Amino acid sequence: MRTPFIAGNWKCHRTVEEALALAQAIVRGVEGLSGVEVALCPSFVALPAVAERLRGTGIAVGAQNVYLGEGAYTGEVAPRMLAGLCRYVILGHSERRHLFGEDDRLIHAKLLAAMEWGLAPILCVGESLEENEQGRTEEVVAAQVEAALADVEGRLWQERGGVIAYEPVWAIGTGRPCDGATANRIIALIRSLLAERYGSRIAEGTRILYGGSVNAANIGEFVEHPEIDGALVGGASLKADEFVAIVRRTRAVRVSDER
Repeated sequence: MRTPFIAGNWKCHRTVEEALALAQAIVRGVEGLSGVEVALCPSFVALPAVAERLRGTGIAVGAQNVYLGEGAYTGEVAPRMLAGLCRYVILGHSERRHLFGEDDRLIHAKLLAAMEWGLAPILCVGESLEENEQGRTEEVVAAQVEAALADVEGRLWQERGGVIAYEPVWAIGTGRPCDGATANRIIALIRSLLAERYGSRIAEGTRILYGGSVNAANIGEFVEHPEIDGALVGGASLKADEFVAIVRRTRAVRVSDER
């Protein structure tokens, strides 16, 4: 049984002091709660402080991005710098793809570099509104998954605990989430691609999340479906009460499903 996973992507928000206050509020809100893994992904500025605050709480820490390695790359952060500081790193987020021009080849190289240094990737894939309206969702998502995982060994993917997040671009930050049944269908497709590449055992052990306008009111619609293992949460993760409610609702739905 896959452990549900809720990750908060704080994006370019919160000063160090504000990030610490938010982390502290979330720690209080999920204290004593079992059955759901939680991760927080603050900005690089706040990452060390938040990591220290979360030490020993059971809440994991993730980075929002990483580069290929050290060198003359002004403004970038190398995976060796993150090793030991956080467990997860978000890669291929649509904002990186569309705002900063990251393509499949670069995302693949980043994924390899991150895993080499012991980091677990949260690989984001998803189609644009135009691609969705053209009926190309499956084609686009499959191509992104295949490109990112090309030459990635199944053993390494499993050891690192790689995660995939299906985030339709048209749903991110728009208040217009994909419906649960559709998200479940696309995530089932992703799992089938993993099975073809790595076999059913690794595919069934990989957690695949939904992301895109997730909140406490609609999270149940997603995690009630068998293929969806949680969510990568954006704006709602900046509100402690809302994020905690997402975690608690996820646990309630999954515990109910197991009975």
